[in-house]
Amino acid sequence: MARLAPLPRAFFARPTIEVARDLVGKVLVRRVGGRERRARIVEVEAYLGPRDAASHARHGPTKRVAIMFGPPGFLYVYLIYGMHHCMNFVTETDGVAGAVLIRAAEPLDGGDARELRGPGKLCLGLGVTVADKGTDLTRAAALYVADDGAPPPRLGRSPRIGVDYAGRWAARHLRFFARDHASVSGPRGRGTLSGARSRRPSRRT
Repeated sequence: MARLAPLPRAFFARPTIEVARDLVGKVLVRRVGGRERRARIVEVEAYLGPRDAASHARHGPTKRVAIMFGPPGFLYVYLIYGMHHCMNFVTETDGVAGAVLIRAAEPLDGGDARELRGPGKLCLGLGVTVADKGTDLTRAAALYVADDGAPPPRLGRSPRIGVDYAGRWAARHLRFFARDHASVSGPRGRGTLSGARSRRPSRRT
C-alpha cells in the first residue's frame, strides 16, 4: 500500500464551507497499534463562527471549544449524550472560529459500507476519542487526511442533521455529501450540486 502524504495546513486555512466541500472524497488515515486503516470521507457538515447558532463557537472561545478559534488543521473531538464521540477539523485562520464535522466515511480496507456511517460510528470504528483532541492533522502521525488522487465525487448539499434548535441556521445548506453513496448517514439524493467542485461556494449559505 503506497504511503499517502498529509494535506498541508493551507488546505484547512480557508473558509469553512470551502474546506467542507473539498474534504468529501479525501482519505482519513488512522494508525493504531501498528495497524493502519483508511476511509474515504463521504459526508461532512460545516460549522461556522459565533454567528452560527448551531456551532459550539456560538458561546465564544470557552475552554471546551477554544481549539475552534485556534490555528487550522487540528482535531476537535467532543462527546454527545455522554457516550458518542464526534470528530471535527478546525478551519479558517488563527483567531477565526470554524470546524467541519466528519459525519461518515467509506472503509477502504474491505469493511462493511455501514461500519463508519454516522459520526459516532465513524469515531468508534477508527478508535477516535477525546484523547485525540488537539491532534495535528497535517503530520503523518496517528490520524491525518490525505488526497489519493481519486476523482471527486458528485456532491449533494442539504441542511445539517439534528440542529432544529438553531432557528434560521437549521435551514442553511451546510451539509455536503457524496450523492447516492451507501456510506452516507443521512439523505443521499437531495439538493444536488450540479457542476464540478470549481464552483466557488457562497459564504451566505
